Amino acid sequence: MIGSVPPWRNPVTATEVFMRLPLIPPAELTAEQKPLYEDMRKGIEQNFRGFKAIAPDGALIGPWNPWLRWPKLGGPVWELTKALSFSPTLPRAVREVAILVTGTKFHAAYELYAHILAAELRGLPDDTIATIVAGQRPSDLTREQAIAYDIASALVGGGGLTELSWHQAVETFGEASAAELIYLVGLYCLVSVTLNGFDVPVPE
Repeated sequence: MIGSVPPWRNPVTATEVFMRLPLIPPAELTAEQKPLYEDMRKGIEQNFRGFKAIAPDGALIGPWNPWLRWPKLGGPVWELTKALSFSPTLPRAVREVAILVTGTKFHAAYELYAHILAAELRGLPDDTIATIVAGQRPSDLTREQAIAYDIASALVGGGGLTELSWHQAVETFGEASAAELIYLVGLYCLVSVTLNGFDVPVPE
């Protein structure tokens, strides 16, 4: 894609994959896990395309594996994911900018792997993606993308969101979509922590 191969694009061997939490083959799902698995798999197949999220045997990878292991905890996270992902009001490329900023802050390998590919599919130029992943603000962002970048950067930086940034988002997207952007950053902070906490690697 760009320059040297980043670490989240390096393949890992089969013995290195998912060592912290083994994948759950569909045949080994508990009664509590089965309905969540079916809902997750359907949602992945319909809405999360362009990157690997399902193993050849049907097991779920990425953040879905730890969410599936503990349905009491993972189920509500999945519901939030659906609410923010299946019928978003924000433009797709704008969402990817915010997600990449968040994944970069946390150095979440699987998130960056997945959303670099997703950002490419949404039409973001390679140089723009590379700049964001390098932790810098691209100069060629549209106004909408720039607002998403600034809001995500402020929120993942641990500080408050300025009135100026909030009003710019409301004027550009509307209040509900500005709120969606804030929740989206929060969701992908949680996704990143899940990936890092359970040491989820990039698939082969």
